[in-house]
Amino acid sequence: MSKVNRLLSAALVVAAIVSACGGGGGAATQAPAATEGPAIVRLGWAGSPDTLNPGAAVLSEAYTIFALVYDSLYEFQLDGTYKLGVAESADVSDDGLTWTFKIRSGVKFHDGQPMTAKDVAFSLNLYKSHEDFPYLNTYTYSFESIEAPDDSTVVITLTGPVPNIDYLLSYLYILPEHVWRDHAEGSAAAEFENAEMIGTGPFAVKEYKQNEFVHLVANKDHFLQPPKIDEVVFQTFENQDALVQAIKTGQVDMITEMPKTAAPTLRNEPNVKLVTGAPFSPDVSDIIFNQVAPENCPKDAGGVCTGHPALRDRNVRLALAHATDKKKIIDVVLLGLGDPGLTLIPNGLGRWYNNSLADYGYDVAKAKQILDDAGYKDIDGDGVREMPDGANPLIFRMNWPSDSTNAPRMAELLSQMWLEVGVKTELQAQDPDALTAVCCPAFDFDVILWGWGSDPDPNLLLGVMTTEQIPTGSSETGYSNPAYDDLFAQQSVELDSAKRKDIVWQMQKIAHDDVVYIIPFYAQEVQAFRTDRFGGWITDAGKLALEDVSSLVVIEPVK
Repeated sequence: MSKVNRLLSAALVVAAIVSACGGGGGAATQAPAATEGPAIVRLGWAGSPDTLNPGAAVLSEAYTIFALVYDSLYEFQLDGTYKLGVAESADVSDDGLTWTFKIRSGVKFHDGQPMTAKDVAFSLNLYKSHEDFPYLNTYTYSFESIEAPDDSTVVITLTGPVPNIDYLLSYLYILPEHVWRDHAEGSAAAEFENAEMIGTGPFAVKEYKQNEFVHLVANKDHFLQPPKIDEVVFQTFENQDALVQAIKTGQVDMITEMPKTAAPTLRNEPNVKLVTGAPFSPDVSDIIFNQVAPENCPKDAGGVCTGHPALRDRNVRLALAHATDKKKIIDVVLLGLGDPGLTLIPNGLGRWYNNSLADYGYDVAKAKQILDDAGYKDIDGDGVREMPDGANPLIFRMNWPSDSTNAPRMAELLSQMWLEVGVKTELQAQDPDALTAVCCPAFDFDVILWGWGSDPDPNLLLGVMTTEQIPTGSSETGYSNPAYDDLFAQQSVELDSAKRKDIVWQMQKIAHDDVVYIIPFYAQEVQAFRTDRFGGWITDAGKLALEDVSSLVVIEPVK
């Protein structure tokens, strides 16, 4: 989730970071010139990791940090390809069931301990054994066993051949067994704070204060890509205007997650370069409907399932789809920097995106007619429709994460649009952790405006809509359809790429026809960096993610 989910040596600089990181509302702090002391890059964003524990993490900011601090068997590149990480070679048996990886020698964890194949096997087995890990456990579903017969070999045996082993392994971060073995059993694994966050990646954690900053120091001995800079600070700004002001004044060197409405002012700002492009993790903005059926309410997992019953009716969701003016939302919220959305699988996934679907056009009259025909009438004449039995008016709680740069304005627009057809909304932002708690598997909400950062493979986002994910916290709608579930199982093992694509397209059609979500837009990535501080940012690799390891290991101070 964006729901998804990658050593300041001078005391004066440390003080500046701590004072500036809390709310972004104070005076700008001028960073030292690049020639003074260590090369410290400051990145401003609107969010913060929810945890440093890869098993428990939900928010996309956490995964940004994980990608910098940890390595994996495969690494996903900005051009959409994969390369080997801690493995120097990979061989597969003729039947496709056994993968043998040769692990690089001489790799060390940040605490100086050697990393071996034993750590790799331990990590993958940890993810596999914990169904309480909301995301990383799902990448191991096809793994029958993971073994390390010696310190340089890892053998993965699959339950059946899979079409995307590189994708599955790219998110399974290598953890140190000597740190995690005391936290591997039961609930201890998900509860472990992992404050030191020992990995083998290009950066190591120096300090982390949730909702304030993440402070990283370069691992100059990294086996593959040692950074040229010395330190990185990810600074959280709760105030969006302050985030934009910070790049103007030089308080930060780069900003991400910024409001699209800031683009015009930054285009003409001296020493600031505004860049746009396809997101590294294609962005999906979604309007989430709580549609979990009473019989599927995951009470054993903490489900309370208080959603408005009208949202379980496809007619209501369909009417709201027709009452949503996506073009206006894109023009107002994104200043046109986005495309209308169709399904949870974004257009940034290329061939996996079903572009043959016809969207539900904006049509207020049609939306009203659908609700009329389904028995939702405004009985008391107050402008708000009631359920067909005359009770329970169509008043929906609408929530969004307080760190979202787009949701507040979108909520206002949707409230106006939906009221035109007799549906009222009660608007409230919530802290992301609090919103996660009421979302899933609690299902203690009506409508949520949120979003996903997509994997490069459609498997994860397709899995979000399966019945088995309702009690795990991955399903955010409670949608359940046996035909969809069967197709999900088929695509996960289909080796023929063309056949798998056809199945993925069928699944998107089912979800679209059932109006599981309304997808307002797929946003373009918009970021900005200062040209007078650091050079070498990667802006032309097909996808844009200046916070990605690809840029942070190659940028250098401007001379």
